[in-house]
Amino acid sequence: MELQDFQVCDRDFDEATLSEYLKCEAIAVDTETMGLLPLRDRLCLVQIADDKGKVTVVRIAKGQTEAPNMKKLFEANNVIKIFHFARFDLATLRHYLGIMVNPVFCTKIASKLVRTYTPRHGLKELVSQLEEVELDKSAQSSDWGNAENLSDAQLSYAANDVRYLVSIRQKLVEMLKREERLELAEDCFKCLPTIVQLDLLQFQGLFEH
Repeated sequence: MELQDFQVCDRDFDEATLSEYLKCEAIAVDTETMGLLPLRDRLCLVQIADDKGKVTVVRIAKGQTEAPNMKKLFEANNVIKIFHFARFDLATLRHYLGIMVNPVFCTKIASKLVRTYTPRHGLKELVSQLEEVELDKSAQSSDWGNAENLSDAQLSYAANDVRYLVSIRQKLVEMLKREERLELAEDCFKCLPTIVQLDLLQFQGLFEH
């Protein structure tokens, strides 16, 4: 898939971009942070893609607490937001920008429910099997904090993390339908806001004995 439209924005995207994404049935979303603990590691980047190859990367300023157009899009009930491991991204967006993302499709949850023939459910593995593309993840563990000076390799990595998710969702939905697990997947997605709230309150093992 070639990127037909790629833009980098600061703090938020404009009204024209919002209007265009609001027309989509589903969009792909990902975040880049300074680490893997939402309460500690600040949000640096948000990436969005649609099924036509339009990718928007938003650089989040240190201390930024809102992004009005992003909030409108991510909370719009008519647009499904696709994530890979949504639990982390939803917690990050809620904590730093006050965004309550809904509705959500998580490709990692879907993969675990339907690709039971493998223990490998990372994005790289999903893209490899379902899209027959080998992702370059060399920029995965890099410093995203200096958002104004991101390298081409970092921007390419960020774009690749969303550019295949819309297509992957479509293929996973067909597999879930075939195995009669789509309703179960949707029930799991509906639980994510509660799980995210528990994560942000630092509850662990709540459902264990």
